[in-house]
Amino acid sequence: MNYDVSEIKAIRKKLGLTQNELAKQAGISQSLIAKIEAGTLDPTYSKVNQIFDFLNGLSKEKELKAKDIMNKKLIFVEPNTKIHDVVKEMRKHGISQMPVIKEHNCVGLISESILLDSIGKNNIREVNDIMEDAPPIIAKDASIGVISNLLRFYPIVMVSEKGNLLGVITKADILKSMWFTTL
Repeated sequence: MNYDVSEIKAIRKKLGLTQNELAKQAGISQSLIAKIEAGTLDPTYSKVNQIFDFLNGLSKEKELKAKDIMNKKLIFVEPNTKIHDVVKEMRKHGISQMPVIKEHNCVGLISESILLDSIGKNNIREVNDIMEDAPPIIAKDASIGVISNLLRFYPIVMVSEKGNLLGVITKADILKSMWFTTL
């Protein structure tokens, strides 16, 4: 990320650091930080790089990950689930989509939209008759930036670790996490 020298103080405060903590971590003196923030010193390029390298690393550490925002309660259906049972489950849990799981693998997605599109079609009895392709599966350490980009194209993202499904993330989960982190 590109910063301007005039932003150092705001970034430092946003990350909850004192001038002394930033100076120690960046390998420079606290008085240099104070002078830079006060605008009384124009630092060398190498000193600015030291500061920004540390701030970039710290920002990435504090960034929310999939494991921080995922819904660990995995509500799913199997491919042979009857359509009326899917509707009951969605209503029961107040959700609009569910992954389709077969033998611990996500094989598809069923949603209210898919159900609505199937109304009036003949021989639709089970999820596997109308389910869409499986949603993307990401690692538990995927960044919120990656997740939000995927959610622009998919209604749900699955989270896994070593092939084991851990949870799901929806747009609502992202918004909820952003709401609670800004309070």
